[in-house]
Amino acid sequence: MSVDRSDRTYRSDDSYAHHHQPQRKYEEYAYILDFRQRGKSSTVRGREGVIIQAIGEERLTLLELLGYGNATFEVGERLYIGRDGREKIISVLGRLEYSNISQTAKNELPATVEKIVLENEKRFIDYVNIAQPVTPRIHALELIPGIGKTYMMAMIKGRESKKFESFQDIQDRIGLKDPAKLIAKRIVEEITGEARMNLFVRR
Repeated sequence: MSVDRSDRTYRSDDSYAHHHQPQRKYEEYAYILDFRQRGKSSTVRGREGVIIQAIGEERLTLLELLGYGNATFEVGERLYIGRDGREKIISVLGRLEYSNISQTAKNELPATVEKIVLENEKRFIDYVNIAQPVTPRIHALELIPGIGKTYMMAMIKGRESKKFESFQDIQDRIGLKDPAKLIAKRIVEEITGEARMNLFVRR
């Protein structure tokens, strides 16, 4: 199976400072935000074919993929894009900036991010349980929309007595409504560039 040399463009050597888990240099899965059966790449000059705009499940970066012409694709579909055994993807062409994705992809982004958060609940709950201050005055939890100092203090106190086990656990114990949606909103802000620092999106 051929692999585009530009696959290396989404390799990263930065560490997962906020997560106590092994670092992955490559994404293994991505969710389709939009695709064109006969498109032109915006990251690799002269590359044409099935051009897919997607978001990586692990690093939450926007990616441009090249799909096989005889494969079928759906917006919202979870694709395997790992190094070995790809069935529908020829190569990962590179990273995309938010400004370069289609309007369809922009429209799909919030719901897709929320889906990723819900389907990777343990990963985000682990983050809530270990999040630390990012400056002497600001805690990482405060940067999540809907979590001010009052909820932040309640969450820190709550996790000290017993680690949170689920989004429902946070809602029941702290009274914070729909924490998964709030985390998803923060991720979208990081992707769009509205946030000045990233808690979840890896560059």
